[in-house]
Parts: sequence; C-alpha cells; structure tokens
Amino acid sequence: MNQLEILRFALRGLLANKMRSSLTTLGILIGVAAVIMLVAVGEGSSQSITRNIQRLGANTLTISPQFSGGGGGGGGGGMRAPGGGANTGPRTQARQLSLADAKALTDKTLAPSVSSVSPVVTASSSTATYGAASHAISQFVGTYPSYFEAVNKPVTKGTYFFNDDVLAARKVVVLGQTVVEELFGTVDPIGKQVSVSGVPFTVVGVLKEAGSTGMQDADDVAIAPLPAVQQSLSGFGSLNSIVVQASGAETTTAAQAEVTAILNQRHGITNDNADYRILNQATLQETVSAATGTFTVLLGAVAAISLLVGGIGITNIMLVTVTERTREIGIRKAIGAPRSAILGQFLLEATLLSLVGGLSGVLVAFIGTRFTVAGIEPVLVPSSVALALGVSVGIGLFFGSYPANRAAKLRPIQALRHE
Repeated sequence: MNQLEILRFALRGLLANKMRSSLTTLGILIGVAAVIMLVAVGEGSSQSITRNIQRLGANTLTISPQFSGGGGGGGGGGMRAPGGGANTGPRTQARQLSLADAKALTDKTLAPSVSSVSPVVTASSSTATYGAASHAISQFVGTYPSYFEAVNKPVTKGTYFFNDDVLAARKVVVLGQTVVEELFGTVDPIGKQVSVSGVPFTVVGVLKEAGSTGMQDADDVAIAPLPAVQQSLSGFGSLNSIVVQASGAETTTAAQAEVTAILNQRHGITNDNADYRILNQATLQETVSAATGTFTVLLGAVAAISLLVGGIGITNIMLVTVTERTREIGIRKAIGAPRSAILGQFLLEATLLSLVGGLSGVLVAFIGTRFTVAGIEPVLVPSSVALALGVSVGIGLFFGSYPANRAAKLRPIQALRHE
C-alpha cells in the first residue's frame, strides 16, 4: 500500500464523521488562536509602553525631589537606613531643587557627558481663554528651549521660543494639540493671544500630536519660558524637576553618575539616602522590556494549556474511531495490509485533524489581531504563528500515536470477531 492510498483511507475516515472531526479540530483551533492572540496582545502592550517611554527621549534623565525621613539626611520614604533599620522619623520635605542646581549641572568640566539641562516648573490650575472659549490646561510648563529636544516634543506649526525669550521673560507659549482644538478649533493659533489665569501669552508654536499615555493626555500641555511662568503663575520658588539630556544613548549612565556627584556635593549627601531621585529613561525602558517580555511568555504558556486539552481530545476521538472501525481494520489486515499502513493511516488522521485545526486557528488569530483589545493594538509575532502551528501538528502525532498503535496491533481474527 503506497502513501497515496494511505492518505485516501485517512481522508475517507475523517469525512465519514464530519461532526466528530469538526469538534476535534475546534479544540486545536481555540488553542492555536489563543496562543497567537495572547502573544500578540503582549507584544502590542510591550511596544506601546516602549513608545511612550521613547517619547521622553532614550538619553534623558529626569531629576525630581523626594521626601525623606526625619534626621536621616534625606532618604526616600520607606528606604532602609545604612544601619539596616527603616527610617521611622517624621516625613519631611527634602531640600528642593533650585535653578542654581540646574546651572551647576551645565559645568562641562564636572559633567562632560551632559548635553543640555532644562529646569522645569509646572503651574497648576491654569485656565486658558481665547474669546469665548475656555480650557483648563492639564500641564502648563515653564522651562528652557532645550526641553523640547530633550523630551522629544517637536513643533508641527510655528516655532519654539528661544534663549532670548527666556532672558527677556517674554510671555510666549507653545501649545499642545488638545489645547489648540479646545481654544481655537479650526482657527490658526499662531500669533494669537491667549489669557492664562488672566495673564496674556502669545502663541508662537503648536506641538506635534503625541497621543494619550494611559490616563493622561500628552497633548493637553502648554510650554512657555521659565521666567515668564515664574513671574506670572508659579512664583520664584523651587523647581518641580530638572531634565538632563546626555550627549548620547551610550553616555546616559556616565551622565547619571556625573549628575549624582554634583547634586550630592551641593546637597551635602554623604550616604545612599539622597534627597532627590533620578529617572533614567534608558534603564526604565530596559526594565519594562524585560518585564513585558516575561509577561508575553507567560500569556503564551497559559494559552498553550488549551493546546494540551485539544491534544487530549484528539486521543479520545481517535480511540473511539479505532473502536468503531475494528472490523474494518481486521478485514484490511486479513487481505494483507501491513501494520505500518494501519499505523500510518491513523497517525495521518490525527495529524490532519491537528493541522486543519491549527491553520484555522492561525486564520482566526490573524483576523483577531485586526481589532483593538482592551485599548491595545495586538502585534502579530511570526515566530508565535510558526511555533503554535508546529506544536499543533506535533500534538496530533503525539496524542494520535497511542490510538494508532492500538489499531496497528489488533490481530485480524480478534478484529473480525468484534461486534
């Protein structure tokens, strides 16, 4: 009996009970589709988080003050003291970041890896009006021109403000897309004046649309020269943060070490409990990528259980099939069919069931990745498709081997006597 005849017998056996074959392939279909879809959702989530981090610049350090335990020289709340005990004193506000701190970080001798330094203040409860339109701006930022490049906020219309605007404390502003839409609609905002908490600012530029980052609208922002915001809105107090841009992605770690040394010296930090914290975007991105990668693998592993269940279903169905076709097997063996032909036929039937279910699962998963799932756009991972399909075929061979072996071992006389 040649391979073509074995294939013909296998197909005939599967088509003899279409309903049973369909139910068997359904388990594999669900398993394959689940694996591919969950891996796609994990990959989409990973890429979305990475994009959001990259918006802040891969070579950017963000310095902000943090609370400290009383009497301890400024560690973060909940951090352990050098002696091993937790800080239990009253929580007090750490020494604030100042404009002098920001200027110290621009020293090329002490910080050669630092490319730019942007002090930042944020005015809260800033309501902008233009004509009859009014909008409460989520973030009104006062900073230097270098801030735009450091946090990757390009201008799509108009221009940035310049160092001359900072020195002269000119009341000019660059608006995000959400603010422009709320205040101006379809009107060109460039050159128009908006009133922010009663203070007039001239619009000189519009930021490129950034989109939402989780619960926050990244386009609901306005950026103006630091002195103008301090004079009009925030007052000349401490800075909310300092944004430092390293000279390159490869020098970010060196820049962080230089910034840490300068601030420790200025703030009198002699232990590990600093009164500030530094967020390194590159390190954050690596950490998040590793975490989301593990999360994706976990999702795929959980979904793979569906494939195992589908394999058990193949075993059960094939055992029933062998039992029902015992007399047929006996007749074929009696007229000379070799054991290998019987074994090959039932293995082929099981493999075909898995292959059809696997291909159907790939199709369902491909369609599923065209839709947004829980706010995430799934990204199809080719390796997961190949792996899921390969595993489904392997499952057919593995779980079909026992029923096929059982059929091949039947003696002709015993099979012919079977009722």
